[in-house]
Amino acid sequence: MSTYIAHGAQDSIISTEEKKACIHEALLKLGGIPKKILVIPPDITRLHSNAGELTRILYELWDSGNGQAFDILPAIGTHAPMTGEHIAEMYGKLPNAVYHEHNWRSGLFTFGEVPSEFIREVSAGKLDYSIPVAINRRIVEREYDLVISVGQVIPHEVIGIANGFKNVLVGIGGVEMINKTHFLGAVDGMEKLMGRTDTSVRRVLNYAHSCYLKQLGIIYIMSVMDVDEDGERIMRGLYIGDDAQTFEIAAELSRNVNMNFLDAPLSKAVVYLDPREFRSTWLGNKAIYRTRMAMADDGELIIIAPGLREFGEDSEIDRLIRKYGYRGTPATLKAVENNSELRENLSAAAHLIHGSTEGRFKVVYATEHLSQQEIESVGYEWMPLEDVLALYNPRTLADGFNDDGFYYISEPGQGLWALRTQFNG
Repeated sequence: MSTYIAHGAQDSIISTEEKKACIHEALLKLGGIPKKILVIPPDITRLHSNAGELTRILYELWDSGNGQAFDILPAIGTHAPMTGEHIAEMYGKLPNAVYHEHNWRSGLFTFGEVPSEFIREVSAGKLDYSIPVAINRRIVEREYDLVISVGQVIPHEVIGIANGFKNVLVGIGGVEMINKTHFLGAVDGMEKLMGRTDTSVRRVLNYAHSCYLKQLGIIYIMSVMDVDEDGERIMRGLYIGDDAQTFEIAAELSRNVNMNFLDAPLSKAVVYLDPREFRSTWLGNKAIYRTRMAMADDGELIIIAPGLREFGEDSEIDRLIRKYGYRGTPATLKAVENNSELRENLSAAAHLIHGSTEGRFKVVYATEHLSQQEIESVGYEWMPLEDVLALYNPRTLADGFNDDGFYYISEPGQGLWALRTQFNG
C-alpha cells in the first residue's frame, strides 16, 4: 500500500502541466502507461472537482502510448445516468473512450459483507445489520491493466470528508451499501461527522476495502480544490495512491482549504445552486447540509434553485420524498419503523433526515419548475424564482457577508460552513 504522489499546500496553485507530470510520474512508478484502463470519475454533479480535466489527462497519456481500451464508468451512485450533453461538458471530447452506465440495483459483484457486530460497534449500538459489499461487476470481470478512481476530497454530509474508497464503494456500489451507509451516517448525526475523517461511515468503508477491495489494486487520484480571490477554481492539492493514508493526507489539506469558520451564527444565508449541477433536492440540499452548522436558531436559509425539477434523482426515491417529506429525525425514524418501503430504501430515509432542519431554522426554496405546492408539501417554504433573483442577483453578489447583512454562498458543494467553536472547543 503506497502513496505515489502527495503534491500541494494551502497556497499552491497546481497547473495543468503539473497535473500531467504528477499523473505521468505515478503511472511510471506503477510500471508505465497501461494499455487497458478503466477510469471511475464522478458525474456532472461534481463538475467543479476538476475530475473532468484529470480524466482527459489520463486519456491523453493513454492515447499517446497506443492504448487498447479506455473505459469510463462514471460514479453516479444513486444519481440519474449522464446524458451525452453532460458527458461532453464534464469530460470533453475523448473519441476512443467507451462510456458505461452504473446501476446501483443490478449488474453487481458481491464480495462478502461488513458484519453486523462491526456496525453495532461503530454505531454505538444504534444499528444492528450487516452490509453486503457489492460494486459494479465490470471491475472484476473485465481484464484491465489498471483501474483508476478519480475524484475530489471535500467535506461531506454522509461520510465526513468525501472521496477515497467512497468513490468506488458508494459511487459504483450496490443498493444495500448505499442505503445502509447513508442511514448509518444520518442516525449517527451529521454534525458529528462533517469535516472529519474518523467517522462511523468511513470506518465501514475502510473495513470493506481492507477485507475485499485491496486485492483489486485500484489507484485513487484525488484533488483538493479551492476558489481564488477572482472566483476562479484552482487546484491546491493532487494526491495519488492506493491506501487510506493517501486519503488522510489529502483530507488534512481539504480541512484547511474547504472549511469556512465563522465566529457567530448566520441569521440569514443565501445559497445559489448552479442549474448544470443541481436538478433535485437530493443534490440541491447540499445548501442545507453544508450550512446547517453555521445557521442561527430561527435563522433563514434562502436557496436559489433555477434548475430544480425533482426531489429524487431516482424515481422511487423521488416518490418517497414526496410522500414522507422533510419532517425531522423523530418523524422519519417512526416512518421507517412503520413502513416497509422506507426500510427497503434507507438512503431515502437518511436523506429526509439530512434535509430537515429539525425545526431549528427556516428553508425557503426559490424555484421555477417545481411549484409552490410541491415545495411546501415536503416541508419547505417557497418564493418565486424571479422575485428572489430581483433581491439577490448571483451575478453581482460576492461570497461571504454582503452589505445587507446576509451571507452568500455561490457553490455549497465546495465547502463546509461552521462555527469555529464547533471544531475548536
